[in-house]
Amino acid sequence: MNETIELLLNHRSIRKFEDKPLSKEQIEQIVRAAQAASTSSFVQAYSIIGISDPEKKRELAALAGNQSYVEDNGYFYVFCTDLHRHQMAADMAGKDLGGSLDFMEKFMVAVIDASLAAQNAAIAAESMGLGICYIGGIRNEIEKVSNLLNLPDRVIPLFGMAVGYPAKDTALKPRLPFEAVFHENEYENKEEQLKEYDETISAYYHMRTGGRRKDRWSEQVTSMLTGKQREHMKEFVNAKGYAKK
Repeated sequence: MNETIELLLNHRSIRKFEDKPLSKEQIEQIVRAAQAASTSSFVQAYSIIGISDPEKKRELAALAGNQSYVEDNGYFYVFCTDLHRHQMAADMAGKDLGGSLDFMEKFMVAVIDASLAAQNAAIAAESMGLGICYIGGIRNEIEKVSNLLNLPDRVIPLFGMAVGYPAKDTALKPRLPFEAVFHENEYENKEEQLKEYDETISAYYHMRTGGRRKDRWSEQVTSMLTGKQREHMKEFVNAKGYAKK
């Protein structure tokens, strides 16, 4: 155990922030930490949009499902896939990429690169005493978000990150037990561990809500996964020049 591991194990999403903006130095340092993340073959297939315009933050909050913490925070980042930069690089080098950016693998590389960068940013922010909350809701109206941010082809807004000084501490939500997620040498059946976790989560919600809620994880996640969600995503991704092959 060390300070870094303690910081990682203490992560929780913060949804209420003090009315205190991040400094220019904090904003930049978080991005520089994101850039230090691992990247596939040095491709660096992502861009980070910092939102300082209050009106844009209000619009993003509405598009993300009226989540107030998208507007009320110390700073807001949007993490994007970006292979537009690589098309520009090919043009500068006088090279024809021959449609290679259209492959699903390139889209996966861009998503993974952006996600690794974002997690570095989250850890950097938390090391400064700040709190963060990932915002997947910007994909609810992804085309409108893309237009709002003036994103060209091959740039897709994946998720936002609200960052700021926590105004309210939140309880640490129990994650799946180690035994449920770790498999050695081959995949194993983990049903018993999931049953145990169901009871852990039920007890957590019971305590947190004073008995008003006691649903299990399996019930919660099944409800969330039931039905069609964001059916527009595949068409939008393809229209942006990704995953055509």
